[in-house]
Amino acid sequence: MTTATPSAALATILPAFTDAERLALAGFLAGYRNLTREAYALDLRQFTSWCQVHSLNLFAVRRADIEIFARELETRGRARSTVTRRLCTIAGFYKYAVEEELLEHSPAAHVRRPRVDYESHATALDRNELGALLVAAGLGPPTEHALISLFALNGLRVSEATGTDIEHLGLERGHRTLTITRKGGKVVTIPLAPCTARAIDLAIGERTDGPLFLAADGRRLDRHGAGRIVRKAVRRAGIAKAVTPHTLRHAFITAALDAGVPLRDVQEAASHADPSTTMRYDNSRKLHRMGEPNSSFRELAA
Repeated sequence: MTTATPSAALATILPAFTDAERLALAGFLAGYRNLTREAYALDLRQFTSWCQVHSLNLFAVRRADIEIFARELETRGRARSTVTRRLCTIAGFYKYAVEEELLEHSPAAHVRRPRVDYESHATALDRNELGALLVAAGLGPPTEHALISLFALNGLRVSEATGTDIEHLGLERGHRTLTITRKGGKVVTIPLAPCTARAIDLAIGERTDGPLFLAADGRRLDRHGAGRIVRKAVRRAGIAKAVTPHTLRHAFITAALDAGVPLRDVQEAASHADPSTTMRYDNSRKLHRMGEPNSSFRELAA
């Protein structure tokens, strides 16, 4: 059997566990990549640290222990969505351990999880603000325009946009396309709006390979650099809100729903594994929708 390499986030606490526990931790994390792996590693590090403080062996934990851990998170003011995610990670870890026959049964199988609010609380941009931002980006550097267009007009996650390479650009049936790796490792090809394709062409210039987006030092742009680019464009557009790349993804989803795109199609475009995630955006849109007529989503992408 090949032993999985433990995540760096867990490396400092692994020696406190048995061989079977270490194998389960490393094996579970090995099934994920990039930001998902980092998030799960953080969840497990916090839970395993809590177990150590309470002198609990990881494979001796009971359902009551996990529920006490969750209640302590709530007491410390953690959001219900955060507590639920931590519990889902813990449940996934113990399920993996049972499937690998490292543990007889999962103590997290029937743990109660907080009821999650089905409204997205992300900062929202109205249609006028989104239009102003796209105009401001279009007057800025090509990289800025291309990046913001991918967030706002294609709904990409920041990791999806910054992880693309020039070689992933294509042409299908006369339409420019981009092949991206979605969350969970799924590879899909998406169409590009004409303005986005033009901006990408200007951004890459004469380059024929390598990262689609480069930082000032010539290395691949990371999510922090992408966030700075968005904030710079937001300031030029005169928008006072705290806008992030996810805000633009949120704007893409709500604009598509406003335009009458079926929920299932929006779920697929946003790469949401669970339709309830898309429903959160829909509920938020219904609560905050203004009385003005819908502006055409196609006008923004022209």
